[in-house]
Amino acid sequence: MGKNKGDEIKCIYQRESCRHLVTGALLAAGGVAIGLKKMDYEKIPEVAVLSSAFFVASLIHVPIGPSSVHLVLNGLLGVLLGWMVFPSIVVALTLQAVLFQFGGLTSLGVNTVSMATPGVIAYYIFNLPIRKGNNSVSALAGFAAGVTGVGIGAILVAIALISTGESFLGVAKLILFAHIPVMIIEGIITAFCVTFLKKVKPEVLEVSK
Repeated sequence: MGKNKGDEIKCIYQRESCRHLVTGALLAAGGVAIGLKKMDYEKIPEVAVLSSAFFVASLIHVPIGPSSVHLVLNGLLGVLLGWMVFPSIVVALTLQAVLFQFGGLTSLGVNTVSMATPGVIAYYIFNLPIRKGNNSVSALAGFAAGVTGVGIGAILVAIALISTGESFLGVAKLILFAHIPVMIIEGIITAFCVTFLKKVKPEVLEVSK
């Protein structure tokens, strides 16, 4: 009986994992399609540079259970790229999976959604205050965008883990707490970057609707 019960739990876990992977892949594909539709030739170099920045920043991982903590910069990418953050992040994650076995190709969709979706949210909330506000408002909005990107991303990862199985509840809580210092760091980085870009190259903040 014990063995049969264990096999049943294992099958349920596998079904839930497959469901999450498929859902993540479909949502990521939709986001990438929207991002590519909004991307013109003039934006390709900018997307490539920011994708490279994401690739390098997120290479340094601090393992926490089945996940890890690292810089993401998705709030910064979001306010600069809008929906184009999806193709930017999916390219970087694919290269990380192929070259360094980080994340893996099977979870590429889930990882893309977890990191790119907060970037899109940050764009819709903070891009306008960054562009139209004074220096103080832009800095505060940039800080909030960085915090929002990491915070929502951590929440999405935690939700994915918990919905896969209750055994991941402790790990999900740990991931949320471990991302608090990352949120502050990314907020500072994003605030600095957007205020600097607003002074020297404000057109970078103009994202096509």
